[in-house]
Amino acid sequence: MTTTAPTASTDRLRLAVIIGSTREGRFGPTVAHWFADRARRREDLDVDLVDLLDERLPDVLAGTPTPEVASLTPRLAAADAFVVVTPEYNHSYPAPLKSAIDWHRQEWQAKPVGFVSYGGIAGGLRAVEHLRQVFAEVHATTVRDTVSFHSAWELFDEAGQLHDPARPEGAAKTMLDQLVWWGRALRDAKSAHPYGN
Repeated sequence: MTTTAPTASTDRLRLAVIIGSTREGRFGPTVAHWFADRARRREDLDVDLVDLLDERLPDVLAGTPTPEVASLTPRLAAADAFVVVTPEYNHSYPAPLKSAIDWHRQEWQAKPVGFVSYGGIAGGLRAVEHLRQVFAEVHATTVRDTVSFHSAWELFDEAGQLHDPARPEGAAKTMLDQLVWWGRALRDAKSAHPYGN
């Protein structure tokens, strides 16, 4: 008996690209739209761009989930993989992003997470290091390679395009290749054996 490998059209992964900052004047949408456009060019991905500003997440201490949390939950649950676009605030990541992670658990479990960071001289990498620990706690798998933009606002033009795209595009491809590998491996594993913790 022979089996046919899935075609690209039937084996597409659902990738949620999450804009982690909600601060006024944020640069995140510029970076996120650039990255999402690169991801959409691939035949193995369907991209959902999730802006946490639209979700207006409550503080985790508020207690009961709100309608905004309920609207975010199915989008996270539907994703096979995630890319978090984050700045670095005070050597870490934005509070709304922590709230989005903490309001959910099963939606992250046994799925891969990649990072696109931006900021000043550190390029947001300290935020990424903190996020790796948080996602490990909710049983997600973070991929090694990242895309980072140091002094990001100097790298993009007014149309949101990079002045010199070669290295960031190469980094984006490497990270997306890793996400697709892990996304397929974990999706197949969960279909054979439900994940438990």
